[in-house]
Amino acid sequence: MTEDRLRMTPGPTEVPAPVRERTADPAPNPDVEPEFVEFYRDLTAKLEAIYGDDDVAVLGGEGILGLEAAVASLVDEGDRVLCLANGLYGEGFADFVELYGGEAVVCDADWTGPLDREAVAAELDDGEFDVATMVHCETPTGTLNDLDPILDLLDEHDVLAVVDAVSSLGGTPVPTEKMDVCLGASQKCFSAPPGLTVLSVSDRAWERVESFETRSFYADLEPWRAAADEGWFPYTHLASNLQGLDAAVDLLLEEGLDSVFARHEAAAERCRERARDLGLSLYPEREELASPTVTALHVEGRAVELQERVRDEHGIVLATGLGDLTDDVLRVGHMGHNARIERVERTMDALEAVLG
Repeated sequence: MTEDRLRMTPGPTEVPAPVRERTADPAPNPDVEPEFVEFYRDLTAKLEAIYGDDDVAVLGGEGILGLEAAVASLVDEGDRVLCLANGLYGEGFADFVELYGGEAVVCDADWTGPLDREAVAAELDDGEFDVATMVHCETPTGTLNDLDPILDLLDEHDVLAVVDAVSSLGGTPVPTEKMDVCLGASQKCFSAPPGLTVLSVSDRAWERVESFETRSFYADLEPWRAAADEGWFPYTHLASNLQGLDAAVDLLLEEGLDSVFARHEAAAERCRERARDLGLSLYPEREELASPTVTALHVEGRAVELQERVRDEHGIVLATGLGDLTDDVLRVGHMGHNARIERVERTMDALEAVLG
């Protein structure tokens, strides 16, 4: 029975009962009732406490919308954009840049290692860039990037920093104060239903957003700068999903960010400890690169088989790698509601059983 399964995936994560219940509550009509505007303002104020930022918006669309919207709204035709990449999503930013007429310069690093600050410095010294993109947690490889040194470097060169923190925001500290756009999503560490993008935008990023006319409607950030103040949204918002996110944010703030981060660290540490005991290695080359929200295990040629057996024999859903890593990486998501030792133990017990 699928309803009895434990879904230890790196998103969408399991939605706890209070969030499900709030999602099912009657919602104000977002187009005509002023109560919705007040609710949206209250929700963004709560999110600002998590971001540590004073300008947060929530868009109606799964987390990938944030990546496209950031590029669509900040990259004009012919703009040079430095795309920092040590994984699938870092490289994927370049596709959006080219889609909107920009010139993507990809600064690659090995997927098993960190971003290369020296390579970034060399690119910045060699040419002018308007925007740089990067990923905090590369979910497909379980790698958490230390962005502080790179963000400092970009600031020195007056380059706007766009960061995909979809799989880290709300689960581990994120240096949002150094970012111009920080992207999150409802279905990861918040443990709310999929369908919402959350993001913060700096003043200098807003200035750039307003400096040219984007070639997108749905992915245009400009209307969101004044949406809450003016009580007007560019499209009918996802009111029920927003109620679920509001409940999820309440749970997170009630627990306290420090406690939430410690819970994620403890779950990740136990997962990696159990993996070592089973003779399994991490995909990242060093354990200190491993994210506290997802563990990627290197199981060459066995990921799909192990995923299917753990699911069918033990009722636990895991994720494989993506793209070329589909059969070589098995991923355990311990983020949001699932970042709990007892859930990790049950998951690793099942993996131990199928490994024999």
